[in-house]
Amino acid sequence: MKIYVHEKGVILVGKAWEIREKLKVYSKDYRLIKDWVELKKTSS
Repeated sequence: MKIYVHEKGVILVGKAWEIREKLKVYSKDYRLIKDWVELKKTSS
């Protein structure tokens, strides 16, 4: 599974079940995808 975070969004590459599981994990840390992208932007 690969995850690409860039300034306009997030790209998840993998099998459907892997993506669903990863989204469940990330939903605990980030309420919105926008929050995830902004955090990555400021940390880079």
